[in-house]
Amino acid sequence: MKRPVVLIATLLLLAIINAQAFYLPGVAPTEYNENEIIPMSVNKLTSVHTQLPVRYYDLPFCRPIYKNQEHIVDASEGLGQILMGDVIENSPYIIAAKVPVECAVLCKPVTYKTHQLEEFAEKIEQEYRVHWILDSLPSATKRFMTSPEGENVFIYEAGFPLGQMLAPSKEKPEVLSPALNNHVDMEIFYHEDSARYKGLRIVRFEVHARSIHHANDFDFTVEGSIPSTCTSNPTGSVHPEFVHQKQDTTIVWTYSVSWQPSPIRWASRWDVYLMMTDDQIHWFSIINSLMIVLFLTGMVAMIMMRTLHADLRRYREMQDSEEAQEETGWKLVHGDVFRPPSNPMLLSVSVGSGVQVFAMTVITMVFAVLGFLSPANRGGLMTATVVLLVVMSIFAGYFSSRLYKMFKGKNWKQCTILTATLYPGIAMAVFLVLNVLIWEESAGAVPFLVLLELFGLWLLVSVPLTFFGAYFGYKKPAEEPVVRVNQIPRQIPEQVWYMQPVFSILMGGILPFGAIFIELFFILSSIWLHQFYYLFGFLLIVFVILIMTCAEITIVMCYFQLCSEDYHWWWRSFLTSGASAFYMLLYSIFYFFNKLAITKFVSAILYFGYTFIMALQLFLLTGAIGFYACFFFVKRIYGAVKVE
Repeated sequence: MKRPVVLIATLLLLAIINAQAFYLPGVAPTEYNENEIIPMSVNKLTSVHTQLPVRYYDLPFCRPIYKNQEHIVDASEGLGQILMGDVIENSPYIIAAKVPVECAVLCKPVTYKTHQLEEFAEKIEQEYRVHWILDSLPSATKRFMTSPEGENVFIYEAGFPLGQMLAPSKEKPEVLSPALNNHVDMEIFYHEDSARYKGLRIVRFEVHARSIHHANDFDFTVEGSIPSTCTSNPTGSVHPEFVHQKQDTTIVWTYSVSWQPSPIRWASRWDVYLMMTDDQIHWFSIINSLMIVLFLTGMVAMIMMRTLHADLRRYREMQDSEEAQEETGWKLVHGDVFRPPSNPMLLSVSVGSGVQVFAMTVITMVFAVLGFLSPANRGGLMTATVVLLVVMSIFAGYFSSRLYKMFKGKNWKQCTILTATLYPGIAMAVFLVLNVLIWEESAGAVPFLVLLELFGLWLLVSVPLTFFGAYFGYKKPAEEPVVRVNQIPRQIPEQVWYMQPVFSILMGGILPFGAIFIELFFILSSIWLHQFYYLFGFLLIVFVILIMTCAEITIVMCYFQLCSEDYHWWWRSFLTSGASAFYMLLYSIFYFFNKLAITKFVSAILYFGYTFIMALQLFLLTGAIGFYACFFFVKRIYGAVKVE
C-alpha cells in the first residue's frame, strides 16, 4: 500500500521541479544585433482600486508619429488576451540594442488643458500602473522586501506607477497632490553567447519612473537638445510635475535607457518575475491538506475494512435464519437505495456539466505543468480554458444522458438541451451583464465581435458536441442497479439534528474548501492584485488533494446517511462536496473587505460577478467528484449483499 503512495508523491514532486525548469515549447528566442531597433509596445493601465483597465492612449500620452501623422497600430490579439483586457499597441519610444540613452525627449512638449490634467490626476489618485512590453517581457519595477529568514530580497511588481501622491509644500507635508511620472529610466538586461548564437537576447526589462518638472529651456527641433533638468541623477532642487493645476500646463516627457549584461539565459528569464518569496506557506498548505486526506482515508478504511466487512459477514450468516428479518442500518434500505431521485433531469445536467469542468481542469493543469501555458504565451491560459471547456461539452452530453437514462428518463432531448444551455447560459448571462456595466468605462470590456465569437463557440461548437456525446450516451444500454428497487418507497425515520440535509451538507463542504483555501488566496491575488502566478506544480498537488478530499468526505457522509436509513443520497452526494463553493463565496467576501481596496460600485459588482462564475464552476466540479465517488461506493457495498 505504501509503494503507490510514495510513487505518486515522487511524480508530483518531479512535476514541480520540471514546471520550474521547463519552458514553453515552440517559442523561439529573438536575437538582436548591436544598434538594431527593438520595438516596444504599450499595454493597458490597471488599478487594484477600480479593477477597470484603461487603454493606454485613452490618456493623453505622447503618440507615435509616422510621416508627420499620428500612427497607432494595434497588435493582433488572441481570444485570451482580449478576455483579459489586454490592448497592445505600438509606442513612440526608440530603443536600439546596446545603445544607452542618457536622457532623451520623447516628443514635442505638450500643453495640456485642465480637463486632461484632471484625467491624469484621477488615475494617479486611483493608483493606476502602466504596463509596457519589450521582446514579450512585461515591464516590471524592482522592490526590496524582507524575507521570513530576515534577508533582504527583491521582488518584481508588474508595471510601474503612473504617478505618486506628494506634498507640494514642506510646510504642509500632510497635504498631498498627484504628481505625474513623466520620466522613465529603462534598464534592459541582456545575455550573449557567441558560441551558440549571434547577437544578444533580452532577459529582463525594468522600468523606474520619476516625476520631474522639466525646464522649458531647450529647442525640440534641434537634435540632441534637452532640458537642463534632464539628468540621470537629479538633484534635490528638481521639483515634481504636479497635475492638479487650475491652468493649462506644458509637460515634457523624457526617458533614459541603460543596458546591463546578465548571466541569466533566455530560457530562465521568467524566473525572476515568478520567483517565490513565500514558498513555505504553499508547503504548509499541502501538508495541512494531506493531514485532512489522511484523516479521511483512515475513516474510509475503517468503514470499508471493519464496519462494512463485519456487517456483510454478519448479514451472510443471518441470511438463512429468521434473524434476517431484523436487519437494521444501511442494509435495511437496499430496496430503495437505487430509487431515482427527485428532479432527475436537473441532477443529470449538473453531474454532466461537472464532468465537463473536471475534464477541462485536468487537461489545462497538465498542459500548464508541462510549460505549454507559460506567461510568455500571453493569454494562453485563458484561451486554453475557454477552448477546452467548449470541446469538453461532449463529456457533458455523454454523462448526463447516461445518468438520465439510468433514472428511467424519457425526455433525453430536453435533458441534452438543458445540459448545453443551463450552466453555460448562467455564466454567459452574468458575463454579459458585467460587460455592459463596464462598456463605457474600461478597456476591459469585450468588443461586440468577440462576443459574437463566444456565442459562435457556444452555439455552433459546444451545443452540437453536447448532442453528439448525448447520442452515444443514450444509445448505450442503461446501467442496471445491483439490487432490485421496491415498488413502494420505504418510510424514512425521523433523523437526528446533525443528519439533517442542510447541516450535513454544510459540514461536508468544509474539508474540501480547507484543502484549497490557501492556494485560493494566491489565485485571487493574481487576478485582483495583478500579481504573477505560475505555481502550477503546487496547484496540481492541491487539485489531487481536492479530488481525494471530495471523494472521501462524500463517502463518509453517505455511509452515515445510509446507516440512519435515509436512502435519498443522490442529491446529497452531489451537494455535500459541492458545498465547498459556498465557503469559497464566503471567503471571497472576506477577501474583498480585508485584502482589496476597491472604491467603485461597478468594480465591486465586477468582483462578485466573476467570483460567482468561479464558484459555479467549483460547485459543478466538486459536486461531480463527490457524486461519482458515492455512486461507486454504494454500488460496491450493495453489490456484495445477496438479496432474495
